[in-house]
Amino acid sequence: MVPPRAARTQRRTRIQEQKEERILEAALEVFSLHGYRGATVDQIAEVAGMSKPNLLYYFRTKEAMHRALITRVLDTWLDPLREFDAEGNPVAEFRSYIRRKLEMARDFPRESRLFANEVLRGAPNIEDELKGPLKALVDEKAAVIRAWAKAGKIVACDPYHLIFSIWSTTQHYADFDVQVRAVLGEEKADESRFDDAARFLEQLFIGGLQIRDQGS
Repeated sequence: MVPPRAARTQRRTRIQEQKEERILEAALEVFSLHGYRGATVDQIAEVAGMSKPNLLYYFRTKEAMHRALITRVLDTWLDPLREFDAEGNPVAEFRSYIRRKLEMARDFPRESRLFANEVLRGAPNIEDELKGPLKALVDEKAAVIRAWAKAGKIVACDPYHLIFSIWSTTQHYADFDVQVRAVLGEEKADESRFDDAARFLEQLFIGGLQIRDQGS
């Protein structure tokens, strides 16, 4: 990732850091609403409350702002998977993972839409990360899931498609939130929808993975 221009100065001041964060917050708002192609530097400068020349001192291009954001989002998005513990109880680990992914969908919907739009564009800014660090992390956790199945702790399954399924179902509540709330209606579309989703997804995934007594 090319660092912002201010980050390359010899001594980066607190004011510079604050302005960069202000710009990235504005860029996140604009990109999540309009997508990469629809967003403009002028729009970002307006939301940031800065002149265009001042903004361009910190980030030379729209692409530089987008790249900084998407790299940060990818790192944050992978935190719950990094914490997936091979030594833990599978049921507890899956429950924690599902809940954390839903919390991120609730708390970071703009970031989720930004990431989804990047992938739909062919992931031009993060293709190397997807094929490198992301793949390595998923390979590592897939091995954990296989080991649990081999030890008889969960049923045998394709670990990659299991992870993909958890990603898609949890992030649905961020990327398609308008649709979710419309279908649920006003009475069920408050914050409790995430708790309802967590209970259902735990039933779906954990219930499907638990070993059942064949004699019962």
